[in-house]
Amino acid sequence: MVAGDLARLGWVRFPHDPAVARWAEAALGAARRVVADPAMAHWLQCEGTWFVGVDALPNTSDGSIAGVPLSGPWEALTGPLPPLHPAQLSVIYPGYPRPRDGEGEAAFRYRARRDGAHLDGLLPEGAERRRHLREPHAWILGLPLTDTQPGAAPMVVWEGSHAILRDTFARAFDGHAPEDWGEIDVTDAYQAARRRIFETCRRVEIHARPGEAYLVHRLALHGIAPWTAPHSANPDGRIVAYFRPLLGRPGAWLEAP
Repeated sequence: MVAGDLARLGWVRFPHDPAVARWAEAALGAARRVVADPAMAHWLQCEGTWFVGVDALPNTSDGSIAGVPLSGPWEALTGPLPPLHPAQLSVIYPGYPRPRDGEGEAAFRYRARRDGAHLDGLLPEGAERRRHLREPHAWILGLPLTDTQPGAAPMVVWEGSHAILRDTFARAFDGHAPEDWGEIDVTDAYQAARRRIFETCRRVEIHARPGEAYLVHRLALHGIAPWTAPHSANPDGRIVAYFRPLLGRPGAWLEAP
């Protein structure tokens, strides 16, 4: 069951859908123009192996791109889509990972060995990079735009990690109003939970093709795997468009599913 998989595992992949494939084709054309735009060159990082592309896809608030509407089987779980931000265009090229400008040795080692595992919306702040919940997302929707082989730097998810992190933050935020959660330093609790996740949860690489899609639970620990696939002559690399709409109510962040 799709809904059961999301609640139990923290992610679900949807099979090929013609409407999603039409959207992916239109989005790929727009993505190519974004990547080639000199004004967007600052997003190309990690020695040219990762175009980070935050809010880079020029879609409308309903998700349409070039007149092609966004709809798909995930709506059975998400309900009607809320107003959407411009999607992230995550573009990976052979050779990833490479060091990122300003990145220390420990941070690069973590990205290379632990896939840069993180929880979206939990932002590092200050010189000591203390973690605070600043962007409570509803979910993560991944839409592949290019056809790649397994091992082409796919998203990684730790199955069941969302349950561990929900319990962790429920304890950390106990007694505090949801409107105040962002002011609470959760660094130590988060790092301890992350260690437990690495020890106990199954690491899964999500490989999907244009026309397919995957939905990741907002509390699931995830990252990007190193590129291990054979090098391809495809100049587009691995492109995935990601939507992460914010919740309208902060307290919903810890609610099921």
